[in-house]
Amino acid sequence: MTSQELTEQIFKKKSFLCIGLDTDLEKIPTYLLTEENPIFSFNKAIIDATHEFCVAYKPNIAFYEAAGEKGWTALRKTIQYLHEKHPDIYTIADAKRGDIGNTSRMYAKAFFEDLGFDSITVAPYMGKDSVEPFLEFENRHTILLALTSNEGAFDFQTLKSNGEDIYKKVIKTSRKWKNSENLMYVIGATKAEYLQEIRKIIPDSFLLVPGVGAQGGSLEDVCKYGMTKNVGLLVNSSRKIIYASQSSNFAEIAAAKASSIQALMQQELEKIQ
Repeated sequence: MTSQELTEQIFKKKSFLCIGLDTDLEKIPTYLLTEENPIFSFNKAIIDATHEFCVAYKPNIAFYEAAGEKGWTALRKTIQYLHEKHPDIYTIADAKRGDIGNTSRMYAKAFFEDLGFDSITVAPYMGKDSVEPFLEFENRHTILLALTSNEGAFDFQTLKSNGEDIYKKVIKTSRKWKNSENLMYVIGATKAEYLQEIRKIIPDSFLLVPGVGAQGGSLEDVCKYGMTKNVGLLVNSSRKIIYASQSSNFAEIAAAKASSIQALMQQELEKIQ
C-alpha cells in the first residue's frame, strides 16, 4: 500500500487508528485456549469486530516469537486473513529489527516477501547500511524508531550531539539515505510536545504514534502538533482495545473501544477538511 492509498483510506474511514495485536496467551479469554490456535482465534475475533474503525493493524512480533511455531503460524494466518478479507488494511510488523546489511536484507525479505507486511519498524542505531536494505522494497515502508514513548527514551534519544538532540540528528540523517521516501517514523504520544519541532524537519512524513491510551498519551495533543493537511499520522492503541474485556463478548467490547477512539479521530479530521 502506498502512502497515498493509506491517506485515502484514512479519509474514507474517518480514522487514523492503528490497532496493536500484542496477543498474549496469559491475557486472552481463557476459553480460547482450547482452540487449535488460540492466538489466531483471538486475532480473527478482534479483526472481525474492529476493522471498520481502523486503517492498520500492528502485530508486535515478540509475542508471536515467544509462542514458538504456533506463534509464527498465527502471525502468518493473521496477515493472510487480512489480505484476503480486508485488503484495504495497512499492516505493520512491529519487529524493531536493525543489523548489518546482509542480515537486514534477510529480515526485509522475511517480512515483506514471505509474510507480506506493508511495513516494518526498524532501529537506526547501526546506521545507513542497516536500514537501506529495507528501503529497497517498492511500496513498502520502513518505520524508523526516532523518539519513542518508553521511559528509557531519555537515556540516549534526547542527548545532545554538537548541540543537537540525537533523535533530530537521526531523522535529518535518514533523509539522505537511498529511497528515503519510503521512510516513516515512530514518535511516542507521550512526547507530543516534541512533535512541533519534528514537523519542521519532516513536514509531510507519516508518523506512527504509540502511547495513546494505556501509556497516557493525549490524542488531542498529538493531532495539534503532528497532524498535516494530509493527516500524516497513524495513532496506535493496543491494550486499551484488545484487552478491554476477558469475557465471552470481548470482541464486541473491543469494538466499542475502537469506535470511541475513531469518533474522536473523526472530530480531529474535520478540523483540517
